[in-house]
Amino acid sequence: MATSADFIRLAQTLPPRLTRFFARYPPNTANDVVKNPFKPTIHPVTKKWHNPVYSLRRQRELVVLARDYGVEDLLPPTVKKTAVREKRALEGPKMKKMRLPKGKEWERTLKGRLEMREKAMRGMPNLIERWRKAGHGRGWTEWPR
Repeated sequence: MATSADFIRLAQTLPPRLTRFFARYPPNTANDVVKNPFKPTIHPVTKKWHNPVYSLRRQRELVVLARDYGVEDLLPPTVKKTAVREKRALEGPKMKKMRLPKGKEWERTLKGRLEMREKAMRGMPNLIERWRKAGHGRGWTEWPR
């Protein structure tokens, strides 16, 4: 088990930015939701919300620095922690495919129109035969589609 001298030695090896953070927000109190500097807080009297003490960019900088020195677990809960980001990458919502540009209407409908035209051309001999039998359009009830 680590003694207090080990913790002091570890604290002396940390960069000043991390030592200032841990002096201001000790690890055992920073997990409290009310005192978490990474979360917005609500004022108990006025009921107004106050922004987090550390922005998301600064949170990320602190997390990267703490990870490099092996003390990331001592930081308060934040969405920028490595474990949270890995969990979100594995279990989070997947990004849908990128949509292609719409294009012009004639470009979007060209394939369907060519298929309909090809189908009509294949059925043209039957249509001509029906037309001739009906007397060149007499008795033709409706135009074929």
